[in-house]
Formats: sequence, structure tokens, C-alpha cells
Amino acid sequence: MKGRPVEIRCFPARFALSGSVIHAASVLVSLIGVLSGCGSLHSGARTVIEFTEVPEAGQGGAARMEKIAGRVTGARSGQQIVLFARSGTWWVQPYASKPFTAIHKNSTWTTTTHLGTEYAALLVESGYSPPKVADVLPSKGGAVLAIATVAGKPSPLSALPPKIVEFSGYEWDVFQVPREFLNSMHANRASNMWIDEKGWMHLRLRRESDNWTGAEIRLTRSLGYGLYSFVVHELPRLEPATVISMSTWDEFDAGQNHREFSIQLGQWGTTSTKNTRFAIQPYSVPANAFRFRSPSTSVVHSFRWESDRLSFSTEERPGRNVATHVFTSGVPTPGGERVHITVCVLGRPQMPQQNGIEVVFEKFAYLP
Repeated sequence: MKGRPVEIRCFPARFALSGSVIHAASVLVSLIGVLSGCGSLHSGARTVIEFTEVPEAGQGGAARMEKIAGRVTGARSGQQIVLFARSGTWWVQPYASKPFTAIHKNSTWTTTTHLGTEYAALLVESGYSPPKVADVLPSKGGAVLAIATVAGKPSPLSALPPKIVEFSGYEWDVFQVPREFLNSMHANRASNMWIDEKGWMHLRLRRESDNWTGAEIRLTRSLGYGLYSFVVHELPRLEPATVISMSTWDEFDAGQNHREFSIQLGQWGTTSTKNTRFAIQPYSVPANAFRFRSPSTSVVHSFRWESDRLSFSTEERPGRNVATHVFTSGVPTPGGERVHITVCVLGRPQMPQQNGIEVVFEKFAYLP
């Protein structure tokens, strides 16, 4: 096949975005090639994959899904499309339990997908078993007959300049776009966080029209093993749907449950639940969560991360122990994880949020 030309055809498509109509290009590639521009596609001879409808780029999450569609020519009976969306790593779409998209008689395919910065379509043989999540897309060969990738459409929020603040001697990214947390998508506003004249950090939960907007910040770098502490200045009254979280998360590695463990303040929608928990992934395992009640006075929440254990503690100042717990199973190793501090509303709570809150963090500290 060496020396044969590569055919590229771009078809105009129209997409509505924030009240205006923008033009995007859908891409066709036949024969063999790796291309950029209107998206990159890799395909075998006489096999063509095309995206005709592409969602906007966005942070992946369970709460929002959009239509994605295309055409494929050269496919045989029994072959199917497998979709992936990239959010740090590649996630099969629309669900891990439903990874296959049928090709219709007119050679079109359509499904829904969670958002990602990039989307991929694979033409596969019957019987192919796709990964649920992968750092790198499956390569062409064997049961994978063709691969097509395309970048998500720009969105108004993606044009926002990054915002970085300094708190307690560390630099933090301020989230300005929706992000998935606790299996729901949450809107974040940079205006919902600020640093006062004392150097204390304020995070706010505020209603905008019919929706709640929260705040989330993230360390700009990983710190690894060590002692982490968070000083909270008088816990505000929390409604059952309110969540305040201090956690670690690795966006770029799907292993070791994304290196997540957390101190979370919230009652998960019911007044009968104790308002604080120490937890380590997977959260679905009962032994991986320890619940207790935190006082409304000033407290210090902390965790010490070691190779064989995670030791959590909450103390009411000045030094009265409230709760301690140690996890020795499932302790992740350091990687690309970073500390996140989040204020949000629980998705689909039994008791909807009624009022906004403001929580103040006096200090964050880390000792290796």
C-alpha cells in the first residue's frame, strides 16, 4: 500500500452553541493515514469513519450527556462502533455496561456520550471486548479495524483564562467550569472563592436562578506521602444536601481508584446520617468509610499518608480529639494525585438545598 494517496473529505456541519451557530468540520479518511486538522483518523483500505455530530469539549461526568453521531463505510455485517471520551484517561461510552453502538442499514451510527476533551470511534469485529477505561486507546489490529479521533467543540467556558490563587503558601487552581463529583456534575464559579486580608480562604455555595453554584480548588502539584491538615474556622450550618470535601484525586491515571481518599462533611441527603466521614476508595465497600459527628466550632481535619496506612484525625481546637481512624487496606501509592477542596450540593438529594453557605479555611499545611 505504500505510495498510495490518502483521500480526505471534509463536510460542513452546523452546531448550535450559546445561541449562535458555528461551523465544524467532519472528517473522512480512506486508506491508511494519521491526520490532523478536522480530527485525526486511522483506517484500513476501503474503510471510512466519519463524525457528523460532535459534542463540545468538557470535563467528564455522570450528570451530562450529549449526542454524538457519524457514518462508516466499508463495514461488514456484525461489526460495531465502540466510542470513547477522554477525560484525563479514555472512558468507554455511553456506559461500561453498554459499550457497543450499532451501525444502521444506511451506514450511520448515533449514541450519547459523557463529555470529554476528545472523542474516539473504533470499528470493531463482533466479539471484541473493549476496556472500560484506558490511558491509551486500543491500537488498530486484530478485532480493531479502524480508529477515528476528533477534538470536542470549543465551548464558551473553555475560553476562560486559568485562575490560580495562593493560599497557605501553596498555589491552587480555581475551577471555573462544571466538574463531576460524587457522580453528579457541579457548576463552579471563580467568584465563589476568595482570600481575605488575613490570608483565610472563603468558599461559597450560591444559588443562580434555579441552579446551585459551588467552588472547588486544586493544588497545582502533587505532594505525595506526608501529613496534610485543614483548619476550618467554625463550620457553618449544613443542610442535608450540602457537601464540603477535602480529598485527593489523580485525573490522569485510572489505576488504584484514581488515588482518592477524603474527609467529607455532609449527611448525604438525610438528617439521620452523621455529618462527617473519613473514606478511601472504593467508597462502595462499607469498611472503607468511617462516620462520626463534627462540632460546629473550629476544627482541624488531617490525614497522614504512609506506604502501608492512612491515618485520619479530627480535633476541636485547642487539641480536643473528636475522631481518629486508620485504614490499612487499599492504600494507594503516590502518583499524579492532587488535593482538592470542594463545596457543592449533593446531586438529586431527597431534601433539596434551601440556602447558600460560606465556609472559611484558615490554613492548609503539609509536612513530608
